[in-house]
Amino acid sequence: MSATAQPPEPAAAQSIDSLLAESRYGLRRLEPREAWDAQQHGALLVDTRPLEQRTRDGAIPGALVIDRNVLEWRLDPQSGSRLDCVEGHDQQIIVVCNEGFSSSLAAHTLRRLGLHRATDVIGGFQNWIAQGLPVHRD
Repeated sequence: MSATAQPPEPAAAQSIDSLLAESRYGLRRLEPREAWDAQQHGALLVDTRPLEQRTRDGAIPGALVIDRNVLEWRLDPQSGSRLDCVEGHDQQIIVVCNEGFSSSLAAHTLRRLGLHRATDVIGGFQNWIAQGLPVHRD
């Protein structure tokens, strides 16, 4: 192989659209109002948006903010780095990102960790705002 040659594409490679569809398969994704109602009844609503987006657009009152890069470690009931609010594998966890794409991937990963009630918000935070749900702005 020459120095400029690219390695062959792995046989199992798939597009992000395919991966997203696979991740959403089996998720009962929630509309923003459903997520708000679930949060009011004890579900853990997790906002994975970066600080810049939360500063610009606002935050969801009562949402737990967890950076996407540490999400699995903070929410896995078996992790030594989990947060105290993680009660176990049966806890309902609802992930919200900006537009509802990375949250689907995250919810799928949480399900693979045994958090079988993990899901996400359709349309993410932008849909949350569009639906007129509560937002805290500094």
